[in-house]
Amino acid sequence: MTIDLVPGSSGLIDAGGDKKITYFSNKYVLGLTVIAGIGGLLFGYDTGVISGALLYIRDDFEAVDQSSVLQETIVSMALLGAIIGAATGGWINDTHGRKSATLIADVIFAVGSFVMASAPDPYVLIFGRLLVGIGVGIASVTAPMYIAEAAPSEIRGGLVSTNVLMITGGQFLSYLVNLGFTQVRGTWRWMLGIAAIPAILQFSLMLLLPESPRWLYKNRSSSEAIAMLSKIYDPDRLQDELQQLSAALDEERRNRNSVRYRDVFKIKEIRLAFVAGAGLQAFQQFTGINTVMYYGPTIVQMAGFGSNQLALQLSLIVALMNAAGTIVGIYLIDHVGRRKLALSSLIGVILSLILLAVAFFLESSGHANMGWVAVLGLVLYISAFAPGMGPVPWTVNSEIYSESYRGICGGMSATVNWVSNLIVAQSFLSIADAVGIGMTFLILAGIAVVAVGFVVVFVPETKGLTFEEVEKLWRERAWGCGNNGNGTESLLEDDEA
Repeated sequence: MTIDLVPGSSGLIDAGGDKKITYFSNKYVLGLTVIAGIGGLLFGYDTGVISGALLYIRDDFEAVDQSSVLQETIVSMALLGAIIGAATGGWINDTHGRKSATLIADVIFAVGSFVMASAPDPYVLIFGRLLVGIGVGIASVTAPMYIAEAAPSEIRGGLVSTNVLMITGGQFLSYLVNLGFTQVRGTWRWMLGIAAIPAILQFSLMLLLPESPRWLYKNRSSSEAIAMLSKIYDPDRLQDELQQLSAALDEERRNRNSVRYRDVFKIKEIRLAFVAGAGLQAFQQFTGINTVMYYGPTIVQMAGFGSNQLALQLSLIVALMNAAGTIVGIYLIDHVGRRKLALSSLIGVILSLILLAVAFFLESSGHANMGWVAVLGLVLYISAFAPGMGPVPWTVNSEIYSESYRGICGGMSATVNWVSNLIVAQSFLSIADAVGIGMTFLILAGIAVVAVGFVVVFVPETKGLTFEEVEKLWRERAWGCGNNGNGTESLLEDDEA
């Protein structure tokens, strides 16, 4: 599939011509992607900033310094809020639209940031973390969905991965902010309070953007949806897109009158899609990524680097590798494919976690210079994780569900991610205290081995497929190639290739 830059248009995407689609072919789509991706920036900044802020919160509040449980609660309360936000975010998206959900998330996040910055004690701080988490949870469902529904199928993976780049960029920014405020009075208050700025910026910009075209077409006004799609596609391609969208919605209306949560488990093709999506989200967390991001400075200190500032500087390198790896993933996800990228990523994750485990085993046995080996293991881990298991779960979940169930399933799947995230964050330090940090990394490596098997068995390739073709793929997986519903050529051969 290629595009022409139609005379008088702004890079409208065409089914013919000789010029290939790139991420910069249509400035309108790129602008939507960047603005929606600020939700990812909020997500990333919050997950990254607490790792540095926690070092100084411990200095200000003696109760926090003396309690691992209180430290874990400060970190994980945002995750509890994110679970609430993600669980309700799917319903908000389906009922009120992607734009309204983004605006709601921004307001909650900004309020939470102000509460944290002014917290007089750890318990008000924890409440602020809960509010911020709710905003992040809603944004984590909404941003990938909004981008995916506006993106051409040929570059959908890369554009949705841009949201993940914003997440990793937010984490990198948080470490820069952490370093910038190390010598400022009220260090951690500035670190946490400044997060309100991107939320206010996105709120202002989102007021200027339209609703998702697919949500508009289904729920409010087909004419508004067509007006938005006409800014993306040339007339011939637009007609094809509208025909596919209309046919898919007509079929859904014939098959069921209302969307119910229990149907996710009762309808076989929806269930298979949800298992694949939710499983990827769970394994993204249980292979340890946010252990590294939340507790990166703490891990560096465990490796023998005692200075708070040095720990933050070394963690900044890890965050930079995360952002750089995501840029590589943006290119690979639409060229290599989701499935192969996830598998190669997991293999690298397994090897780097084993290296981390060995480094800490040897360090505890008295071997010298293991701190640098541990830092190398962290960098290699991020280098393997960021291009694959970073963007793949969010990209796959933005595209594998039918129109009617995209909000519900996306919200449920994001909830699985945040619940898994909460379990890891709440238990990591306690497990490390009980069995040692080396054994903890070895456990994560074992989980990554299981994840490889899961991807091989349950996750199909969706690279370059339209939403309608993805629905057909799940029908074939559920009922066989002879039951895809339209008598067209099977997609399973391409999936297995």
